[in-house]
Amino acid sequence: MGVLRAGLCPGLTQEMGQPLKMVDLAAADLEEVAQKCSLSYKALVALRRVLLAQFSAFPSNGADLYEEMKTSTAILSTGIGSLDKLLDAGLYTGEVTEIVGGPGSGKTQVCLCVAANVSHGLQQNVLYIDSNGGLTASRLLQLLQPRTQDEDEQARALQRIQVVHAFDIFQMLDVLQDLRGTVTQQVTNHMTRDRDSGKFKPALGRSWSFVPSTRILLDIIEGTGASGSSRRTVCLTKSPRQPTGFQEVVDIGTWETPEQSPVFQGEQT
Repeated sequence: MGVLRAGLCPGLTQEMGQPLKMVDLAAADLEEVAQKCSLSYKALVALRRVLLAQFSAFPSNGADLYEEMKTSTAILSTGIGSLDKLLDAGLYTGEVTEIVGGPGSGKTQVCLCVAANVSHGLQQNVLYIDSNGGLTASRLLQLLQPRTQDEDEQARALQRIQVVHAFDIFQMLDVLQDLRGTVTQQVTNHMTRDRDSGKFKPALGRSWSFVPSTRILLDIIEGTGASGSSRRTVCLTKSPRQPTGFQEVVDIGTWETPEQSPVFQGEQT
């Protein structure tokens, strides 16, 4: 809270207002302040009203917040029906969804499926931040070809996917500075082995664990790695809506027809 400034009301000089803070005046007994500062009670009441109007937080009720959330939140399908089921219909705008898994678990493939589905299915723009060179146009085209044989439609879908390469922390921070809260953010994270327990855990550590709203763990189904199977187990380890521990088997090699409507926004249910 700032310091009171001279001129906010008649009689409030710079010397008189220097030791006072706005929060002090808002909570003080105005009759005592009037006696000590030789200001009229009426002027102090007017001053406090002005300060409260300019610097106070206006209350909002739950109904208004809910209506605002419905008009500003969208749920984007991943393009993989069983994964949408695990995520309570898909990815929510304004949240960070983290995909965790070891090498070859399919993290990049899931991101490509989401990008292709949003670009082609929803015809919306996608910003793909590539930090390891895993994205190629040919992989995206392979996902689009089973959905449409129209080359012009494929080209338009690819044009809606903007790719930014960020191979160091400075490039990444520059890109993130331009993002806003209404963007659906999806990040990937490698796995590391805990020194004490020997169990696998997300590599970015405890401080990062509080950042994502939702976290899913991708794992190769035992016995299918050598055969090149695209089936993976997905476990929900963090979610603000669903109970954690739920698992689904997904096929990350195919872009399924979504079991639910790909986007829910506003009044839609």
